[in-house]
Amino acid sequence: MITELTSIQLDRAIGTVLASAAGDALGSQYEFGPALPDAFTPRFGRGVFGHARGEWTDDTSMAIPILDVLARGDRIDDAASREEIVGRSIEWADTAKDDGAQTRSVLLQTPESFTEADVRTAAHTIHERAGRSGGNGALMRTGPLALGYLDRPTTELADAARAVSGLTRWEADSASACILWCAAIRHAILTSELDMRGQLALLPAADAAHWAPLIDEALAPGAHPRDFMESNDWVVRAFQGALAAVAGASSLTDAVERAIRGGRDTDTVDAIAGSLAGAV
Repeated sequence: MITELTSIQLDRAIGTVLASAAGDALGSQYEFGPALPDAFTPRFGRGVFGHARGEWTDDTSMAIPILDVLARGDRIDDAASREEIVGRSIEWADTAKDDGAQTRSVLLQTPESFTEADVRTAAHTIHERAGRSGGNGALMRTGPLALGYLDRPTTELADAARAVSGLTRWEADSASACILWCAAIRHAILTSELDMRGQLALLPAADAAHWAPLIDEALAPGAHPRDFMESNDWVVRAFQGALAAVAGASSLTDAVERAIRGGRDTDTVDAIAGSLAGAV
């Protein structure tokens, strides 16, 4: 991990984690609710699944093992690190208030003594059974990966994001969303710039062509998370809603509140938005 961050870069790196956790906790009580007007100011309260006022949900809980691995200086491209992340997620899920249907299915199907290959087999099996696995549960937890790659090539960050996404999501859209989001966070921490389009070069050409117009929709003048409320538990709509929240915001607080006003999967969209808003 880079050791020569300026004070403001360090603030932005910390912001990536804290704003994501705060957005997650703020969105908890509004989950599954309607879109909200601009005049509405979100407040912390008791979550839909019983989370206490100010308590984060599964979005942040599943990011913490990733942060711990990186904080030790270990590498995510090491299979043992990824297996540790899964093992700790399984332990957490035993008492979690909510852990998401897709994630729960993968963790339950993972044998007690497992390798990464077992986890990926479970993810693939569940994908084949359902015909899809493009929920937003990987994107919500991968933002912290950027902190381990501030002094390493973005291609290595892209590989790590793809690997961590694939632990519970087999669908290509999930991997692409995680790559783009993590790379945009890295760029923002280092430069303070929001540049999502610039990260498209990390994707295969066909995937980049698929994602370019989706990014343009979210960055269009006047775009709001409410525009992407329908099915925002799907990774593409969650990505677009979170990006619209950040791009149209005048401050970090404004970005986090805009994400809540988008409605439906508010805790996850706001955890995603917060990670990038904090970096910017």
